Amino acid sequence: MKKVMFLLILLVFVFMIKAFGCTTVIISGKYTVDGRPIIWKHRDTGTLDNKLAHISGGKYNAIALIDSDDENIENIWIGFNSAGFVIMNSASYNLKGNDTTQLSDLEGVIMKAALLTCATVDEFEQFLLDYNKPLGVEANFGVIDAYGGAAYFETDNFNYTKIDVNDTQIAPHGYVVRTNYSFSGDVNEGAGYIRFETAEKLFYRASGSNNLSVSNMLKEMCLSLENSYSKQRLEDYLDLNENQENFVYFQDCINRYSSSSSVIVQGVKPNEPVEFTTMWAMVGFPLSSIPTPIWLTPNGTLPKIVQAQGKENAEICDLALKLKSIMVPSRRGSTKYYINTTKVFNAQGTGITQKLLPVHNEIYNKSQEKLEQWRKNGRLNQIEVDNFYKWTDEYVRKAYFDLFGLRN
Repeated sequence: MKKVMFLLILLVFVFMIKAFGCTTVIISGKYTVDGRPIIWKHRDTGTLDNKLAHISGGKYNAIALIDSDDENIENIWIGFNSAGFVIMNSASYNLKGNDTTQLSDLEGVIMKAALLTCATVDEFEQFLLDYNKPLGVEANFGVIDAYGGAAYFETDNFNYTKIDVNDTQIAPHGYVVRTNYSFSGDVNEGAGYIRFETAEKLFYRASGSNNLSVSNMLKEMCLSLENSYSKQRLEDYLDLNENQENFVYFQDCINRYSSSSSVIVQGVKPNEPVEFTTMWAMVGFPLSSIPTPIWLTPNGTLPKIVQAQGKENAEICDLALKLKSIMVPSRRGSTKYYINTTKVFNAQGTGITQKLLPVHNEIYNKSQEKLEQWRKNGRLNQIEVDNFYKWTDEYVRKAYFDLFGLRN
């Protein structure tokens, strides 16, 4: 009896772990609208409180997404450093095969070490070769650098397979998507197959219309509630009244209950100053968060809304989670896997995501104006960056209060 109970608990644990995946993409700069590479991580996790942090103490300084309770910053989940190197991961569940190694879940530790050490894709590959084995990982690591390098490394405890996103035979349309399985792993194992097909569809469409861009991703990919298997689309419910209830199962969508952030990092063109590397961080539930532009400056400043001291939560994450509770009002059993679409978008234009879109656009447009000015001048301006962060803090706080009556 005890053995049966142990097996049941183990199966539940495995199911829970696989429920927390990520949807990711790397786009070669050869195929983006402006020639700059893009890396994206839509994070799913059991830790719904996230924030950004400035990290130092290595060869390079960095900015990264961390769990709010990670007071000592032991793990990072996506980040970029002062060399223009960017790293992220998605958990993979089909790489280990018969490997019975007990050491596991060290992806965040390894990514932090790489972020403080590596400047290029090649250096990261050497980092993996030199790192003590077993690695304690089962993951798709995604990296880009300031020299045009872009690759995934499907990595287990002892080996890796490199997926070069610049190789037209591997990525004929200039991008590679990974969810929670690896192409070099066991066939039909792993997780995230439906999300993979959805992301493939979205990026293929963007590629065909010459729209592989940050602006398109912020509107389409980061806010997607599409299910490529059931053919469910948010667009099918746009004409419903704001007072109607229309609950749909969204656990197999890019946005789902465990979605805790959506982060895009836009790299630089070869020979362009690495300080123009730009992170777009939707910290908190993406459908109720706001993309915040981030740059790594010498003094390491960040907008106040995306950071917090100690184990405290980022302000924007708390606000986004409050609004999430309106879109997903029940947490009993599997009810948390159902979202009320009329609280996202509706015919009257009062959906939460709907009302936030103009805020998204204003921040994006103003940041693009600043970036163009800095690129023309050939450098970032620390005072102007700090002033932009101050404006962003005030504008975002005002938006949440004016639109929803929320204060943190």
